[in-house]
Amino acid sequence: MAGKLLLEIITPDRLVLREEVDMVVATAKEGEFGVLPGHAPFLCLLEIGPGRYKKDGKTEYISIVGGICEVFENKVTILTEAAELAREIDIERAMRARERALRRLRQRENIDIARAEAALRRAIMRLKVAHQAGLIESIPPASISE
Repeated sequence: MAGKLLLEIITPDRLVLREEVDMVVATAKEGEFGVLPGHAPFLCLLEIGPGRYKKDGKTEYISIVGGICEVFENKVTILTEAAELAREIDIERAMRARERALRRLRQRENIDIARAEAALRRAIMRLKVAHQAGLIESIPPASISE
């Protein structure tokens, strides 16, 4: 596996991905970071955000819902609450989730605001990943104040 990384993305429910890749990019609490073969070992907390990896010159996109990333000996392990490859994202479901979260945030009464905001971040991130992967042309605008 010279010049490659082993990328594993694992949720409580399944092994999302186990591939030899050329590069990995994910979103940490401090911002986006990239890993190439030979990277120094480290451990970090992940934020809800898009990720991507490059394999044989092709970039693939993935949604990652927080978690932990470990880099050690040319292996990147991501343990996360949830993750979806771009091709697995149900775009209509993500749009409905975004609208539902926005409705709850507009209501502002008798809701768990932090939970609604997290649901909104997850839905927007999934739409962003689908857009980056070329699965949707654009992300329709939305506003909490609508």
